[in-house]
Amino acid sequence: MRGWTRRQALAGGLALLAAGRQVLAAPAPASPATAFVNVNVLPMDRQRVLRGQTVIVADGLIRAIGRGIAVPSGARCIDGGGTAFLLPGLADMHNHSDSRQDLAVQLACGITTSLNMGEARNSFVGRTRAAVARGDVPGPRVFAALAVDGSPQYGHLVVRTPDEVRAALIVARANGYDFIKVYNNLSAECFAVLAREGPAMGLPIVGHGVTAVGLAGQIAAGQAMVAHLEEFFYTFFPQPPESAPNAAPDEAAIPAAVALAKQAGTFIVADLVTYGTIASQWGKPEQVQAFLAAPEARYLAPAYRFSWPREGYARKAGSLDDRVRFLRVFARALEQAGVPLLSGTDSPDIPGLVPGFALHGNLDRLVAAGFSRHAALETATRRAGEFIAKTHPGGMPFGTVTPGSRADLILASANPLDDLATLRRPAGVMAGGRWHDAPALAAMLADVAAGYAMPG
Repeated sequence: MRGWTRRQALAGGLALLAAGRQVLAAPAPASPATAFVNVNVLPMDRQRVLRGQTVIVADGLIRAIGRGIAVPSGARCIDGGGTAFLLPGLADMHNHSDSRQDLAVQLACGITTSLNMGEARNSFVGRTRAAVARGDVPGPRVFAALAVDGSPQYGHLVVRTPDEVRAALIVARANGYDFIKVYNNLSAECFAVLAREGPAMGLPIVGHGVTAVGLAGQIAAGQAMVAHLEEFFYTFFPQPPESAPNAAPDEAAIPAAVALAKQAGTFIVADLVTYGTIASQWGKPEQVQAFLAAPEARYLAPAYRFSWPREGYARKAGSLDDRVRFLRVFARALEQAGVPLLSGTDSPDIPGLVPGFALHGNLDRLVAAGFSRHAALETATRRAGEFIAKTHPGGMPFGTVTPGSRADLILASANPLDDLATLRRPAGVMAGGRWHDAPALAAMLADVAAGYAMPG
């Protein structure tokens, strides 16, 4: 989030975490085959419902879908009873979760793809996500971006010359990063090198608006994704007057931004929950305390219990409400124009945004902005799969319930197109072909809460 300094580990939170040793539920082993029978399928490849289907999964892939198709001998059968709905697992394409506990919570919330957007610990990038991929640790598949900036102001890796940029690219590739995230203070020269040489090394560019370049120039140079919808405030739309720094742009400026993104096919993270949550606590310290008292705060790492009240938003003056309303209109205009939008949260760095739970909040805000429920779900399913296919071609497709796609699935007890709230309580989640039923998901959450519980 622009203007926000990445949190530092707090001694008190770390001490509490060490005191409460975490024991996470072991992931279910992959079986030779799994058959979902008598389920209603939301494929998410287009707007349709396939009723009374059998879906066969084997070796981590969806192998077949149809009515009355044969179930392989020895397959595990999961019966939807004609009322359950099967749809792709969800994707949070902008977060800062970097622990096994966060991944467990994300999975329990139906998230099967996660993009960490900067400052993940080396052990997380190098070991934890590999353990998830092997099935040793429960969680979503993780992609990771290395954040680079032109100054240490926001706590990111600093690159100031083309040679330093090239060195950073070599290090990022050697350490398994998937993207380079550009940040506010990067120089135009360094951005140009990143945009030219990063994709050639398998490291597409994502991130903020760079002040020295501007989003128009960044998108023209091939930046694959804008990491926040609100970045357009800072380096595209006209700046507000000094007398009204929180004023929203004129809505007449929206068509130019839409045309720019549509022409380039640039993906944009429509993270309405991020800016909306910031606005809700702007100048309101009591709101942060309410966040910490919410039920989902049980799954928040102890360090954030210390850091959230110390973030600066609650000490600000004025209101961001006009900008929140503008972003809703902007997001809807982008969606109507067919610009590819993603869901993201910036959790847990922003006070009020708990990993996993925040993504459902974003889907709700998209619907409130005028998206259909299907269109909102697309941002966290099909569009995420399209983004990875575009930026890292040749990988296993995901984001739809179609033969050949990765078996990342949510089993919901009711139709999400009637009420998205059903996805907050999955009947089960399959990640990479590994099935976790509702009791297993509940056990994951209980283990995290127990490990984070305050002594006494």
